[in-house]
Amino acid sequence: MARPTRFQYPGAVYHVMARGDGGKVVFETDDDRKAFIFRLAQVCESHGWRIHAWVLMGNHFHLLLETPQANLVSGMKYLMGTYSQGWNRARLRRGHVFQGRYKAVPVNGTDADAYYFRIVADYIHLNPARAGLAGGRNGPLVGYKWSSLPSHQKGNGPDWLVMDRVLRAFELAHDGRGRRAYVAWLEARAANEGGKIDEDAMKAIRRGWYLGKETFRDRLMKLMDKAVGKAASGRTRTGEAIRDHGEKEAARLIRACSKELGLPVGVTALAKLPKSDERKVLLALILRKNTTVSNDWIASSLAMGHPGSVSRMISAGRFDRKTSGRLHALDVAINNLADSS
Repeated sequence: MARPTRFQYPGAVYHVMARGDGGKVVFETDDDRKAFIFRLAQVCESHGWRIHAWVLMGNHFHLLLETPQANLVSGMKYLMGTYSQGWNRARLRRGHVFQGRYKAVPVNGTDADAYYFRIVADYIHLNPARAGLAGGRNGPLVGYKWSSLPSHQKGNGPDWLVMDRVLRAFELAHDGRGRRAYVAWLEARAANEGGKIDEDAMKAIRRGWYLGKETFRDRLMKLMDKAVGKAASGRTRTGEAIRDHGEKEAARLIRACSKELGLPVGVTALAKLPKSDERKVLLALILRKNTTVSNDWIASSLAMGHPGSVSRMISAGRFDRKTSGRLHALDVAINNLADSS
């Protein structure tokens, strides 16, 4: 059976979910949960993702995710791959952590048709209540801290959590009053209904490959037809259509950072330097942090040898205090250049 097409297009909104392999627990400890949030923050920064709602349960997670660029596949590959590697490494084991492919259902996120956006946000935030972990006699729903709801209550979440769109979908004020009204609405449902979602909403969530009206479905079908057409002409493959590799941005960063670091320009000149030159490693870290390019692309563009070596150098650099300090300084310098241009 063929895998379903991944719909990727700028500004797409998805309900993303993945479960542990065989139903096993994938978030056993708070360290596991912190590690996942850390990886999520990384991919949000490098891919420009916006998260509108999220929750981590014992054996699965949910995201209401927006991709301003068409880069769902590369971002999810990084998120799930790096989390799985760390999870296995901490337990001295191998094998799959998550069960098969993640589920990513396109959601109509337009203001004109906010119904489906609302039901996904509700479904995600009420997960702990349906599991009997919070809400009503189990304590406040906002007491479950591994969810975006506490941030919605306080209004002080991380940069990658965008709260205004949820409030807009519910036609609430974008301030403390709106946030309190939204949380109160969910707390009442958690206490009185155990977080139950109404039958029509559940039917929509379980329906399958999209969440929206027929006009939204038609739009997705046109995207699929376009992808199939390109595949037939040999220019791209179905499921990988409209994919943004971020190579243009990576090339811009190489030019900007090379000047700051005193690196020569061009692969031929870079090849004369050691593959593990500290400045190359810093530049590789910048590219991994701020773009979607692969280690293969970095290895080739910076003359750093095998992609596996690049991966190891990047991993070592992330945990080196001296390198982290220089990376921060370089980030600041790049941002200042961008602001003045």
